[in-house]
Amino acid sequence: MPLPHSDDAANQLVRDPDGGIDRLLEIMRRLRDPVSGCPWDIEQDFASIVPYTIEEAHEVADAIERQAWDELPGELGDLLLQVVFHAQMATDRGMFGFQDVVRAISDKMVARHPHVFGSESRDKTPEQQTVDWEKIKAAERGKLDIRARVLDGVALGLPGLTRAVKLQKRAARVGFDWPSTDEVVAKIAEEAAELVEARDQFTQAEITEEIGDLLFVMANLARHLDVDPEAALRAANAKFSRRFGRIEDWLAEAGKAPTDSDLAEMDALWNLAKAEEKAAKAR
Repeated sequence: MPLPHSDDAANQLVRDPDGGIDRLLEIMRRLRDPVSGCPWDIEQDFASIVPYTIEEAHEVADAIERQAWDELPGELGDLLLQVVFHAQMATDRGMFGFQDVVRAISDKMVARHPHVFGSESRDKTPEQQTVDWEKIKAAERGKLDIRARVLDGVALGLPGLTRAVKLQKRAARVGFDWPSTDEVVAKIAEEAAELVEARDQFTQAEITEEIGDLLFVMANLARHLDVDPEAALRAANAKFSRRFGRIEDWLAEAGKAPTDSDLAEMDALWNLAKAEEKAAKAR
């Protein structure tokens, strides 16, 4: 019996539920085929796909935050597709391919874990391993560019609060940091006062700048208190959504919508929702 033609083999692979990563790579190759692929996928480039990559990463975080473990495989798959998509676009341009991506991260993991893949001792705390990891990263940056600076390599595309913390951590490694939270809290009060002044006297651009300064210092306080500010804000967003949902529930029971209510009534219901949550936690 003759071997199947390459097209037949590719079609079989696309439909093979056990085809693994080769199946996904072939699916993406087919989607990007300039003759027979999907018009939307064909016209994408690195810049146009970036927002989807970021969105998928956030959806992974959301599933973990909600402990939606049944959703997590699908969300991780969506994120993996973004890596495959970028690699295929690079292949189309003759830049690099998926195996280069795999090789790069594999080499990096081996190099950054000498206590696992090398001769260094594993007898270290997680904190010491984190310090060593950052030292290795700094050495890598130095090899790439002898003019490397302390803040080089902190990705511009990170969420603002996350990037603020990473910049502050880098600066702290060379001693540019407040010694305690007291100085940070004092700086927050200073920045809040400057924001009020900007609100009353300055332009919108200056107000925006002062808002940024205040958020940056808030991220610094979170770092000093060992709190992830992005996670804290996600939790605050969830709490707000949950409590406002209770307001809507109670208004609906009264035959009303939020637009039929006023601030005083909704504020009272908010306090009721807050008390309800506190009582539930106390039980």
